[in-house]
Amino acid sequence: MTDIAVRAFADGDWPAVFAIIDEVVREGETYAYPTPLSAAEARALWIERPPGLTVVAELDGRIVGTAKMRPNRPGPGDHIGTASFMVAGDARGAGVGRRLADWVVDWHRREGFAGIQFNAVVASNEPAVRLWRSVGFEIVGTVPGAFRSARHGRVGLHVMFLPL
Repeated sequence: MTDIAVRAFADGDWPAVFAIIDEVVREGETYAYPTPLSAAEARALWIERPPGLTVVAELDGRIVGTAKMRPNRPGPGDHIGTASFMVAGDARGAGVGRRLADWVVDWHRREGFAGIQFNAVVASNEPAVRLWRSVGFEIVGTVPGAFRSARHGRVGLHVMFLPL
């Protein structure tokens, strides 16, 4: 398999990143974002400013995934990070999510975070739950029926945590 490169988001990446965001949000299975989501709304939700960071994953020179990371809460909660991930539909199963996950965990370690908390992993998103568990995340709680899945109706949202 060709190497999947991860690098910081650059302004010229926006069209490709927005195409991924638009695809994922329209699927209605993983993010509690409004649909439709304009490019301006998506940019405001996805592009992080320091101390956060947004990155892209490239496979054979094409942007096939993106992630954003930052402190989960401000002030006394800023020692715990959080992150969000999206992978283009035609690149799923190619290791993009795993490459981004490893990169994001390493980034949190380098930045001195004590752990990473995912606030809302959709319970029916089994590939993501499997991936996060394989990285070492644990489900520390589930809010029943907190997400309206287009396919499954109301499903739980997991809170997942990885101590660093």
